[in-house]
Amino acid sequence: QLQLVESGGGLVQPGGSLRLSCEASGGTLNEYAIGWFRQAPGKQRESVSCMTTDGKNTNYADSVKGRFTISRDNTKNTVFLQMNSVKPEDTAIYYCAATLKPRSPSRCYVDGFQFEYTYWGRGTQVTVSS
Repeated sequence: QLQLVESGGGLVQPGGSLRLSCEASGGTLNEYAIGWFRQAPGKQRESVSCMTTDGKNTNYADSVKGRFTISRDNTKNTVFLQMNSVKPEDTAIYYCAATLKPRSPSRCYVDGFQFEYTYWGRGTQVTVSS
């Protein structure tokens, strides 16, 4: 049973940077497509970024494109989200997720369909404030 644990969240000033980590256990992460999601108070959870199983393709929400970068280190069984030039509207709980059965082997999606992700972490809080 795959387990995911996020870390790296905290308080950061606008324009600053954070790197979130998601460590996997109970499975080999390079067998999974992965994604990062976030949920702000009173709002639905939204997709932020994703990566295909082979790591060759990534996708980003328009709101974070050019500022955030998803990556993975398979030797550490860990996925990362590098957050640069953060804004107050980035404030949310951030979750990582994984699936063995992505909708496509060659593409991933940052839409509202999240049911394909069957493994989820508990989340880590990111607060962007001056």
